[in-house]
Amino acid sequence: MARGNGSTVTEFVLMGFTDRPELQLPLFLVFLVIYLLTLVGNTGMILLIKADSRLHTPMYYFLSHLAFIDLCYSSSIGPKMLQNLLVKRKTISFSGCFAQLYFSSAFATTECFLLAAMAYDRYMAICNPLIYTAIMTQRVCKELVVGVYTYGFLNSVIQTILTFQLSFCDSNVIHHFYCADPPLLALSCSDTHSKEKQLLIFSVVNLTGSLLTVLVSYVCILFCIIKIQSSEGKCKAFSTCASHLTVVTIFYGTLFFMYLQQPKAWNSWKYNKVVSVFYSLVIPMLNPLIYSLRNTEVKDTLKKLLEGKESQ
Repeated sequence: MARGNGSTVTEFVLMGFTDRPELQLPLFLVFLVIYLLTLVGNTGMILLIKADSRLHTPMYYFLSHLAFIDLCYSSSIGPKMLQNLLVKRKTISFSGCFAQLYFSSAFATTECFLLAAMAYDRYMAICNPLIYTAIMTQRVCKELVVGVYTYGFLNSVIQTILTFQLSFCDSNVIHHFYCADPPLLALSCSDTHSKEKQLLIFSVVNLTGSLLTVLVSYVCILFCIIKIQSSEGKCKAFSTCASHLTVVTIFYGTLFFMYLQQPKAWNSWKYNKVVSVFYSLVIPMLNPLIYSLRNTEVKDTLKKLLEGKESQ
């Protein structure tokens, strides 16, 4: 396991977000606030959807799973990052690095295809309203969710095992704040050509496959909205998918920038750390805010719950 030059790597050193000591405490406070908002926002969204029977619809069923995935993805990276901003010895065990890569990759891939399933749901709701409830049954929604989780975790198994079959012998210093494929490949003393090729193929397939589903769904939605006669009807139809479209734009824009590049070039692109922070910590914080601020039903439910508590 990761042998080279007669030695075995048992831990890695994470260089972190910055090597300037004077910035570490301020960054810790900033990222702590972001992570806490992520925990509160996504947990609150899940509880809010469960609390109101009016939100027990396919759209909110998918939204609750999006909140769960964001919560788990952020938690697979955030706590270790925060810890390393406070300690001098910024290490992570070999098994810990394996687990972090596995879970972060699994939840990221799962989110890609969950967003695609949510786009399909919006397509059915807007373009086929008469048969929507007959098609998007509880069973179908559960099967879609199980499918995206299964694919996301199986995909991550393959990528993680292939990465940790490589040898790490010259250095154990990861020039990043968490264990990700590109900095690990840059660190390896093995021939990484096969793994790089595999990573690029899987990234392209996952990103383009899920994004194509989203784009086709929204093209169909756009044509359906254009056919609506009244301005009020058009606004109402668009409002049902505006939050999802905003989330998709931010998510895929960041993801394409981060992954569709040569893994060996990772260390020379220091601003990739900023992009990674945005993707792994900021977006999971923003998603519940976007759905809360732009969704009338969520705001109404939250308002009624708060008013109910105040009246008590």
